[in-house]
Amino acid sequence: MLDHKVIVREARDSDREAVIKVLVDAYQQYEKKLSEERWNQYKENILLTIDSSTTKSRLVAEVDSEVVGSVFIYDSAEAAYGSSELDIRNPIIRLLGVSQRARGFGVATELIRSSAKLSLEWGADTLHLHTSDMMDSAVRLYERLGFERAFDQEYWNGDLLVKSYRLELKKTTLLHV
Repeated sequence: MLDHKVIVREARDSDREAVIKVLVDAYQQYEKKLSEERWNQYKENILLTIDSSTTKSRLVAEVDSEVVGSVFIYDSAEAAYGSSELDIRNPIIRLLGVSQRARGFGVATELIRSSAKLSLEWGADTLHLHTSDMMDSAVRLYERLGFERAFDQEYWNGDLLVKSYRLELKKTTLLHV
């Protein structure tokens, strides 16, 4: 990490292994917070999602020509989760991940900013995401960037509350930098 300049671009097929490496590294911190069974299911879901045909855009972040972060953007809740129950018809970001050694350099912020710009270009009014209290540092980042809770889009996954957040794209200062 020499100059720490973050470059966000569309992922290429050749980035697949780097994205897997980043996501496993990024989410590894939750292994200790989950039961072994739950962690294995979570990791398996991450790996299955990488090749999902319902993903509208896959972005990667590079620092010094190395992929250190990624995020996947979907058109809707149905595309993101395979279920129409949430009735979100605006873009949703999933699997925002930054390798542990690249944290603190603004990588996640740039991935979210790029996701918001793309969503606005696609004609969306809002950008959504889902998270949980387990990801407390991510929640703080989302709130700092202007995401607000969307209580009507939350759900329970077993004993885990999956919180919903949305960013009003035309009002956010995130895009005015």
